[in-house]
Amino acid sequence: MTRPRPLRVWAATAALSSLALAALALSTAPSSAVPSRTEVILVAPDGKKPVQADPADHVVRSLQAAQALVRANNSRSDVRVLLAGGTYELKTPLRFDARDGGRNGHTVTWQSVPGQQATLSGGSKVSGWTLHDPAKNIWSADVPRGTRSRQLYVDGKLAQRTQLLLAESKNTRGHLVFSQRGLTVNDPTLAAQIAGLSNPGDLEIEELGSFTDRYSPVRSVEGNTLVMEQPAWDNNNFGYDTLKSPYARGALYLNNAYELLSGPNQWYLDSAKGKVYYRPADGQTMRTTDVRLPRLESLVQVSGSYRDPVQNLAFSNLKFAHTTWNFPSGPQGYVDQQSGAHAVGTYAKPADFLTSCQNGCPEFEKTRNEWQQIPAAVQVSAASHVSFDGNSFQQLGSVGLGLGMDPNPNGIGYGVSHTAVLRNTFTDSAASAIVVGGLQPNAHHPRDPRMTNHDVTISDNTIAGVSKEYRDNAGILSTYVTRATITHNTLTDLPYDGIDIGWGWGINDPGGNLYYLKAGLYNYQPIYQTPTTFRENLVAGNLIHDTKQAMHDGGSIYTLSASPGTVIERNYVYDSQTTFGALIDQGTRYVVMRNNVFLGSSSWVYINSDAGNPDTFNTKDNLVTGNWWDVGSARNPEGPGYNNQVVDNTQLTGAVPPEAQAVMSSAGARP
Repeated sequence: MTRPRPLRVWAATAALSSLALAALALSTAPSSAVPSRTEVILVAPDGKKPVQADPADHVVRSLQAAQALVRANNSRSDVRVLLAGGTYELKTPLRFDARDGGRNGHTVTWQSVPGQQATLSGGSKVSGWTLHDPAKNIWSADVPRGTRSRQLYVDGKLAQRTQLLLAESKNTRGHLVFSQRGLTVNDPTLAAQIAGLSNPGDLEIEELGSFTDRYSPVRSVEGNTLVMEQPAWDNNNFGYDTLKSPYARGALYLNNAYELLSGPNQWYLDSAKGKVYYRPADGQTMRTTDVRLPRLESLVQVSGSYRDPVQNLAFSNLKFAHTTWNFPSGPQGYVDQQSGAHAVGTYAKPADFLTSCQNGCPEFEKTRNEWQQIPAAVQVSAASHVSFDGNSFQQLGSVGLGLGMDPNPNGIGYGVSHTAVLRNTFTDSAASAIVVGGLQPNAHHPRDPRMTNHDVTISDNTIAGVSKEYRDNAGILSTYVTRATITHNTLTDLPYDGIDIGWGWGINDPGGNLYYLKAGLYNYQPIYQTPTTFRENLVAGNLIHDTKQAMHDGGSIYTLSASPGTVIERNYVYDSQTTFGALIDQGTRYVVMRNNVFLGSSSWVYINSDAGNPDTFNTKDNLVTGNWWDVGSARNPEGPGYNNQVVDNTQLTGAVPPEAQAVMSSAGARP
C-alpha cells in the first residue's frame, strides 16, 4: 500500500519554483530533425489570393482540399495552412487524426491569413425576417423544418430563450407540488398562463440551486400539472442539491414557449414549423442584424489513438463559433451534479425518493462513475504537442475547448500530453471555457498509462462571460491531470467558479473517504489503494474577479481530492460576491496555497473538513501561508488529525504592502 508522505515532504516538493514548473510545461515541442522550408497552403474559397497572404505553394478552395495536401507533405517539411478571412460554414466537424499532424519532427499549423480572421462556424445565417406581430415587435424567419438548437446568436451575442418564473427561491414554493409524475402549479394566474402555451413538448423546467443548474423537459400539460419527461425528472430529484430540495437559491423557471416572448433579445424556435421568432430591442431593425442559428454541436475533433496519437499540430488566430448542444432537450435532460457533470441513464430509486433521497442515498451513489461531461466545440484526445495560440472561442453552446475528457462520440477520450493553450479569448458561451481531464475511472486510474493526461499548459488566456446557460460550470476546470500549469489567465463575469482543479471528493484516493463509505458508494466501486493521476499542478498569477454571479456554493479557486506537489500561488481574487475566495473542498490533501491576495469574500479561505472527525471528509495536510486578505474569516477546523496549517497570513486593514501590490499588478493575462 502506498502511504501518503508527511506534509513537510510535499511542501518541499511544492517549493519547486513557479518559473521552473512553467518552463517544464512549456518545453514541450520536439525539435525538427533537420531544418527545412515550410510548405504553405492557402485556402481561398473564391480562388483569389489575399494581398496579406505569404507566398503560397498551393491555393485551394476548401478546407478538405487543404487537409489532403497536408497529409501529402507533413512528413518532409513543416506545413502552414493559411485561411483567408471570412466565415466557413462547416457542414460536418473538421476531424484530425494521426495523419494530420507533423511527422518526423515537423509541425502543421492552421491559422488565419495575417491581418485577417477566419471563422470556423457551426451555424447558418438566418435572413428573410418579416414582422410577425407588430404589437409586440416579434419578427420571424424561415429555417429548415426539424431544425434543432438551444442557442441563437444575434450580432455576436447570445439571445435569451423565453422564460416564466414559477418561484423566486426554495422558500417561495408553497403553490408547487412535486410528485413522481411531475409538477402541479396551484397558483391560478400561473396555471392559466401555462394552459395557454402552445407546443408543450418544447417546454422545460430549469432550477438554479446551490451548485447545480438543472434542466428537465416537459412531456405534456394536463390542467395545472406539468407531466414531466423521464428519466430526467426522476434523476433530477434524487441525490444532492436536487430540483425539489436545493440547498440554497432554488429559483424555478418554465422555459421555451412562443407565448412567453415578452422582452428584447428573446427568441423561440418552432422546429416542426420551421420558424424562428425573435423580439429585438426597440429601434433595432432585423434587416441589418446578423443572426446565426447553430446546426453543429462540434467544430473540430483532434483524436488519434494511444498507439498513434496526433502530434505536432497547432491552431492560431482562428475564430471558433456558432454551436449548440441539444442533449438537454431530450428525455435525459441535464441532470446536473456539479461543474458540467451530469447523470445519464435509468436507475433504481427508493419508492419514497422524493423525501428519503434529498441529501444522498446508496442508490444515488451508483450513478457517480457513469456521470458524463458536457462535450466541447473543439475537443482533443489521444494527442501530444498540440497548441492553441491566439484564437477566439465565442458563441458556443457547450464547453469551448476540451482536452483529454471522457470518451464521447467526438473522440476516444484522455491521452493528452505536452499541450499548450496560450493567449486565447473565450466569451459569450453556454458552458466552461476550458475543461481538461475526465471524471470516470479511466481518468483517475487509467487501465493504460498512455491514457494519462499530463503536461498541459493554460496561460495568458482571457475568459469573460462564459457558462451563461449551464451556470454550474467554472471558467477553467482541470480534473485528473498530472502537471497542469494554469498561469496568468484573466477570468471574470462568471456565474460560478473561476478555476477548479481536481475531482472526486477524495473518493478515489488511497483508502477512500469515510463519508462516502457510510453513504454506500463503495458498494459500487473499489476502495483504491494507489494515488490518482492528479498531482504536481500549478495555479499561479491568475486574475479572478466578479465570480459567483448566480451560484451560492464553490470558490473563485476551488480544489477537490489529494494532489501531491500542487501549488496555488500569487493569484489575485476579488469580488467573489458573498461566497469563498478559495474553497479547499472534500478530500483535498498536500496542497500549498501561498502568497495570494483575496479581497471582498465572505470567507477568504474555507477548508471543508468535518469539524467532528478529520477522517470523514479526509481534507488534511494542506498548507495555507503568506496570503493577504481584507474581510471575511478563514474556516479551518483544528485538532488532532487534521494538519491543515493556516499560518502567517496577513489581514489588510490599511495600506497594501508592496509585496501584495506586486501580486496584484502582475496577475492576469499578459500582453
